[in-house]
Amino acid sequence: MAENLKYLNALLNSDSVVISELYKETLPKVIKFVVNNNGTVQDAEDVFQKALVQITVRYKKNPFIITSNFNAYLFTACKNLWRRELNKSSRWVTNGVHDEQFYKDKDEALALLEQERLELFEAAMDLSSENCKSILKMFFKNISYEEIVNDLGYSSEIVARQRVFKCKKKLIELIQSSPRFNLLKEL
Repeated sequence: MAENLKYLNALLNSDSVVISELYKETLPKVIKFVVNNNGTVQDAEDVFQKALVQITVRYKKNPFIITSNFNAYLFTACKNLWRRELNKSSRWVTNGVHDEQFYKDKDEALALLEQERLELFEAAMDLSSENCKSILKMFFKNISYEEIVNDLGYSSEIVARQRVFKCKKKLIELIQSSPRFNLLKEL
């Protein structure tokens, strides 16, 4: 948590030493992801910079707590921005500056909304039991039920499927019971 605050404050105060750490630690991963997904190094650098700006603006406007590792949070923001960029380029053709500004503003708003939803999901996961965290992490990584049975010691795949179902149901309940859920649902 203190590490995350260090990065957020560095972004607010333009601390070039700490920001360069972010570049060194996270940008290579972003470059690899973007290049592997129909982009260039320049695209990756643009997405990385855009994510830093969005996080800074959002934090300045409404301070928040990042419960995961900051570099993972930043990488996820970059991935979301790149996916949105790919979707936009394949669906929309813009003819004027006004249209481009509209889509840019819409993209930024969607990226922030998506990030807030991710934070709500992570908060609900943190409230889940250790067993549910383990099984859901495996499930969301598309690990086979056979491996889940072996790793977590369940008696059969049926038991593992039932446990996944119950944990997903509990996770949904935790998300929907959060006051943040209704705010995000309205957007």
